[in-house]
Amino acid sequence: MIHPLITPVILSGGSGTRLWPLSRESFPKQYLCLISEDNKSMFQLTQQRISNLKGLTNPILICNEEHRFIVAEQMREIGIKPQSILLEPFGRGTAAAITLAALKSLELEDDPLLLVLSADHYIKNSNDFIDVIERSIKSVLNNKLVTYGIKPNYSSTGYGYIKCKKNNNDNDQEGSSIEKFLEKPDLEKAKKMLMDSTFLWNSGIFFFKAKIILKEIRKFHPEIFNICNSSIKNSEIDLDFQRIDKNSFMECPNIPIDIAVMEKTNLGFVFPLKVGWKDVGSWDSVWEISNKDKDGNSKKGNILSTKTKNCYLRSEDRLIVALGIEDLAIVETRDALLVAKKSYSQEIKHVVDKLKKEKISEGILHKRIYRPWGFFETLIEENLWKVKLIEVKAGESLSLQMHKYRSEHWIVVKGKAKVQIGDKIIYLGPNQTVSIPCGSLHRLSNETKEDLKIIEVQTGSYLGEDDIIRCDDNYGRLKN
Repeated sequence: MIHPLITPVILSGGSGTRLWPLSRESFPKQYLCLISEDNKSMFQLTQQRISNLKGLTNPILICNEEHRFIVAEQMREIGIKPQSILLEPFGRGTAAAITLAALKSLELEDDPLLLVLSADHYIKNSNDFIDVIERSIKSVLNNKLVTYGIKPNYSSTGYGYIKCKKNNNDNDQEGSSIEKFLEKPDLEKAKKMLMDSTFLWNSGIFFFKAKIILKEIRKFHPEIFNICNSSIKNSEIDLDFQRIDKNSFMECPNIPIDIAVMEKTNLGFVFPLKVGWKDVGSWDSVWEISNKDKDGNSKKGNILSTKTKNCYLRSEDRLIVALGIEDLAIVETRDALLVAKKSYSQEIKHVVDKLKKEKISEGILHKRIYRPWGFFETLIEENLWKVKLIEVKAGESLSLQMHKYRSEHWIVVKGKAKVQIGDKIIYLGPNQTVSIPCGSLHRLSNETKEDLKIIEVQTGSYLGEDDIIRCDDNYGRLKN
């Protein structure tokens, strides 16, 4: 038998607010290195763990348009060229995202099998995961909508549940038809379900034919199908990205695929997943899957601890000294510090909501902001002046731009810079400087094979990032 084509669909939306201050809207958790020893993000690990699956095509990715360059760069780093990167103008739930991906997949192949993965899951045993996927292909080819369930090991109120039509045991290789889906229960119901072997946690991983899932979506929620179909047809190609039409997509219901289809269909089928799965949604869960010392502490960065037990300690910049503490999560970044009981980590999202409501920038933005050409990091900021570190990757270039309200002074600290000011072009090496007067058309480029680093000092009456008038850009950002 010819092995069927399997197209991964990686859903990488979401802001990961419960992993603040490391995860923020500008750079959410799925793009962070949280659990990998080789500096891979969870997004990258999601693709890599299925690399040995037979019949695998390159993925279809769905992300927020704000993160498009992060997504493209992280795939490039692991040598993957996606079939498509679909940009949602705003989130509308997994039902819409999966519909978009299925429609797109049918433009590329006849009727591929879609393996839908979330970009923020941890799976310890990749080989076992691939084995379960391979065993479930037969059910998918028989037009089943396959999902995967986790055998509960405690009374969780944080997961949805799947009730199977037969008991699950450790030797089950065949899976089961689904009786029903249940939303996140209260503690009393969760305790009862823990004792009932017909219940599994809902992993949020799906596997089905593109045409079958579209048929069921059209059957139960035709408005989702119609709106997504229109959004795809009216989309725009922007470099390596496909921008979903904002006006059409705005009307799409915000519904997860579980509620839109899986709760209603008679095609649902579930396989037990015993692979060391975890939804990495809190610092407590990160601590659980992290390597720990003899005192149960997970430590990353510049950490000194004494008489400290069962803590998650992470330093991105400064030294953390922990003395005589237990069961805490302490996470330090350049501009924020979290100190919380690990058991309170689910409450962090409420803190982030408050920061956003009060328009405190630390709730949304990192000091380091990534761009397609590299990144910049704010070092010092006052009302009328700001100091940044700017790193430009080899062969990349900022847009040709000007500013209405600020002047800039650049000092090269590493590499060689090509600087255009008006019609004039100059080259600068380390310790050389140039000033960009307010209102001057200018561009910074790196034509070398090594990264370029400069210190930028801004002065002016307004220093916001929206004070940029782009006249030319290599990355299609003249509109956005």
